[in-house]
Amino acid sequence: MSDVAVPSQPPAPRKLPARLGQRSLSIVYLASLVAGLLVWQLVAQGYSSFVLASPLKVLARLWQMTLSMELPRALGGSLQHMALGYVIACAIALPVGLLMGRMRFVNDLLDPVVNLIYAVPSVAWAPFIMIWCGLYFEARVVLVVIMCVFDMIIVVSTGARNADPRLLAVGRAFGASPWQQVRMVLLPESLPFLFTALRIGVVRAVNAMITAELFLAAVNLGAIMKQSAVRLDSAAVLGILAVLCLLGLALQELLLLAERRVCIWRPEGRR
Repeated sequence: MSDVAVPSQPPAPRKLPARLGQRSLSIVYLASLVAGLLVWQLVAQGYSSFVLASPLKVLARLWQMTLSMELPRALGGSLQHMALGYVIACAIALPVGLLMGRMRFVNDLLDPVVNLIYAVPSVAWAPFIMIWCGLYFEARVVLVVIMCVFDMIIVVSTGARNADPRLLAVGRAFGASPWQQVRMVLLPESLPFLFTALRIGVVRAVNAMITAELFLAAVNLGAIMKQSAVRLDSAAVLGILAVLCLLGLALQELLLLAERRVCIWRPEGRR
């Protein structure tokens, strides 16, 4: 009796090492930025520099403003009210979101209010902020808080609501106090949502920072944009927009790096 040939199974696909995969992602990341700059350069060649400055002219204008210390001073002033407003928004959103996610009474009490205010465009609060807080530093901080806090509350409450009830039950079974359950079970379980809320909030804070400086008293980066627009200096206007884009991107990447270091039990945290 002849032996029957058994078809061999195809070899399992080989996984790329984590470092190699991360390096590939970084190359794609940089390639997308370079491709965007090339497209910008090609499009700008068909227009006057008053209408659309090229990346090289924008870079030269930014370098000029940096040497004169105009840009560093303006950016430093803008970051002050952005950072303070963001910290206040985090201090409000994290506990309120956790309470709404875990306590039905608090959710029923606050959810309609949060959704009603969230539905109003943030810029629509600018006239009221002018009446309540004036036009200067306090008003800019308030606008940053308003534009950040409600997005963060919604994300944090969703994370707390989706926490695994079995883990909380285990904590209760071992006699954990309510505070211990929050600190040792709920917070670790909600960390991915908390970091998502922080990333959303920091982008909204950058948005609110320049919005406040354009709609309220024109200072710092907002003043540079307004004055440059009057002079038809598109290179300076685009330069400030580029600074804002890079600022938001850098802050998001820092938070993503912190998330990978903290949430080491998640697959993406081991990259």
